[in-house]
Amino acid sequence: MSKRRVVISGVGALTPLGADVESSWDAMLNGRSGAAPITRFDVSGHSTKFACEVKGFEPEVHFPGPAARKLDVYTQFLLVAAREAMAHSGLDVAREDPTRFGCILGTGIGGIQELEATKELFLERGARRVSPFFIPKMMSNAIAGQAAIEFGLQGTCFATSSACASAGHAIGMALRTIQWGEADMMLTGGSEAATTALSLAGFCSLKALSNRNDDPQAASRPFDKDRDGFVMGEGAAVLILEELEHARARGAEIIAEVVGYGSTDDAYHITAPQEDAGGATRAIRLALADTGVAPERIGYVNAHGTSTPLNDRVETLALKQALGEHARRTWISSTKSMVGHLLGASGAVELVVSALAVKRGQVPPTINYTTPDPDCDLDYVPNEAREGRVDVALSNSLGFGGHNTSLAVARFEG
Repeated sequence: MSKRRVVISGVGALTPLGADVESSWDAMLNGRSGAAPITRFDVSGHSTKFACEVKGFEPEVHFPGPAARKLDVYTQFLLVAAREAMAHSGLDVAREDPTRFGCILGTGIGGIQELEATKELFLERGARRVSPFFIPKMMSNAIAGQAAIEFGLQGTCFATSSACASAGHAIGMALRTIQWGEADMMLTGGSEAATTALSLAGFCSLKALSNRNDDPQAASRPFDKDRDGFVMGEGAAVLILEELEHARARGAEIIAEVVGYGSTDDAYHITAPQEDAGGATRAIRLALADTGVAPERIGYVNAHGTSTPLNDRVETLALKQALGEHARRTWISSTKSMVGHLLGASGAVELVVSALAVKRGQVPPTINYTTPDPDCDLDYVPNEAREGRVDVALSNSLGFGGHNTSLAVARFEG
C-alpha cells in the first residue's frame, strides 16, 4: 500500500517575537531578537540573567474565570497556538468524524512552573494545601489531553518527551499516523514554558547558556566563532496535518506537504552530541530517503543551530555528510538566533518556519553572525533574510539524550 500524502493546512504560534504566526514571521524576516534581561524572578544568583521570554502574555484574556488556574503556563501557550492553527485551517470539528482527528504534541520539560510553585507552597504550608490540580497541571501529557478536550479530538492522542527533539518526534508520529491510515487529521507541535529560577539554574550549572549579560540580543549567535552557549526561549507552535484528498475535498489552503521524517539516536552521551555526527547524519539521510528526492533538491535547512560550540560544529558536519557537496549550495539558518531555544517546542516553531519558507520563497537569517568559524563553513544566511524559490526544506532537531529528528517539507503545487 502506498503512503497517503500529508499536507499542512493550518499553523499557529506564540513566540518571544510575537503572539501569532504572522508577527513572529515578520520579526524573523527582519532579524529581530527576543532576548532581554529576565524580570519575572530574581536572577542575582544566576550566571546567566537573560532569556527569550514570551512578552505580554495575560492568561485571563485567553482563559477567563477559573480556567487559567487549572492549566500550567506551558499548556496555556499550547492552547493559544492551537486555536490559531485550527482557525487558520478552517476545519470545523463538528463537521468531521472526531475519531479520525488525533493529537500528538511534544514538550521537553512540561509543567515545571506548577512544580516549582507547588513545592514552595508545600514547604511553607504543608501537604493539605497542595491543589488537586497539581498533578493534572504538571504532567507532560497535559498539553495533549487538554487540546483533545478543547477541540473534541477522539483519535490517537499522546505526548512525546525527548528533550529538544520532542516536537520533532511528535510531528513525525503525527505524519505517520495519517500515512498509515489511522487518522485523516492531526493536531501536532509542541510547547515549553521552562524559563524558571530552577531550570535556569540547572542550565547554568551545565554551562550550556551564553553569559553575554551585557548584550543579550547578541548572545545567540549560531555557527559564529564567538558563540558561547544557547539562550533559553519559551512558547509554542502547532501545525494541522491533513490527508491530501481530505484537504482538497473541503477546499483547504495548503501551506506545504510533509514529505519526510527521520529519527535516530547517538547512543553516545546524555548531553553531548556524537562528535562524528553519525546519528544526526543518519536522521537526515532517513528523511531524505523518505522524500524520495535527491539531496540537490534541498533548498533550505532550518538548522538545530543552538549556538553552542559543539552542537553547531557537529550539525555542520552532519549536513556535509548527508548532503554531500550540495551542502555548500544550500541555504541554512538558525531561527534560534532570534527566538532562543524553545527546548521541546523548538522543532514545532522551526517546522512552521520551514513550511512558510517553501510557501512564500523567503528564508529568515541567522543573526549575530560576525566571525566565521573554520569548523562551520557553510552558508548560514548571515544577518539578512533572502528571497528565492525553495522546493524542499529540512528542519533538524538534536536533543539531550542523543535524540535526532529531521523533517522534510515540500512546495505544494497541486
